Amino acid sequence: MSSPPVPHLDGGAVTRALAPAAAVEALARALRDGLDPETCPPRSAVPVPAGELLLMPAAAGGWAGVKIAGVAPGNTALGLPRITGGYLLLDGATLRPRALLDGAALTALRTPAVSALAVRHLTSPDRPLRVVVFGSGPQAYGHVDALLAVRKLASVTVVARDPRRAEALAAHARGTGVPEGRTGTADEVAEADLVVCCTTAREPLFDGRRVAPGTVVVAVGSHEPDARETDTALVRRSEVWVEARSAALREAGDLLIPEAEGAIGPGHLTGTLADLVRGPALPPPGPAPRLFKSVGMAWQDLAVAVAVHRAATGGET
Repeated sequence: MSSPPVPHLDGGAVTRALAPAAAVEALARALRDGLDPETCPPRSAVPVPAGELLLMPAAAGGWAGVKIAGVAPGNTALGLPRITGGYLLLDGATLRPRALLDGAALTALRTPAVSALAVRHLTSPDRPLRVVVFGSGPQAYGHVDALLAVRKLASVTVVARDPRRAEALAAHARGTGVPEGRTGTADEVAEADLVVCCTTAREPLFDGRRVAPGTVVVAVGSHEPDARETDTALVRRSEVWVEARSAALREAGDLLIPEAEGAIGPGHLTGTLADLVRGPALPPPGPAPRLFKSVGMAWQDLAVAVAVHRAATGGET
């Protein structure tokens, strides 16, 4: 007996199916239901001539899935997306394919949702946030939209290499109703309540000594031990929160480089995303910045892919 065709959700369908707020809630629900990120299979990276292929499998809650992502740095010069790939969603009991999702669109939805979930717990809702965003690509846009799902924003200042792309993102922020959206410089982290780093940088983007006490910094751009967006000065003086200790100590150059320098030890990690979701509310920010370092994990792709599939099929399980 032949199997029915597997539904294909292209990038537009993924984006239309699930709003950022729903993606945030899908991640929170997975953690509240007992998913343990520490047991998530590690990412496999395979070098290929165009860049690398990433393989990210996971299984939880009656579902399984795997993302195959391509990272092709040369695509940018060709006017093509740097991140490519697809996500195969499977029935957990039989491993029969249930849907094929555009992998880049899924990543552009899932990563900002992870950040927004952390920001919801690490910041106070008492007043709108002044945000500095490093980067002007899909992740930067996704982060602006996801942050608006969990907090009011007073301003968005965009710091990016390309002035035209930076202004386009600032205009996007204004178009979403943010009172002030503009371009700026790295020094403006000193006035920020929230700093978001979503770039391909391999070296620190700003001087961590300029970040004010209580400011939250989110860094999502790298998942390699020798690449980082934040400097040792910031890491040393911050509370550090991660998706999972195992993943951070394996892949997060933002933390591994300061540790190799002897600036911090393995015990410097304050806690995890699961701790934030399941634990008591944190006290208001104190004298230290709060750093959330994300490398991206397969359980997150699975949780959001299931939510996209359910939304696209009218709640089908």
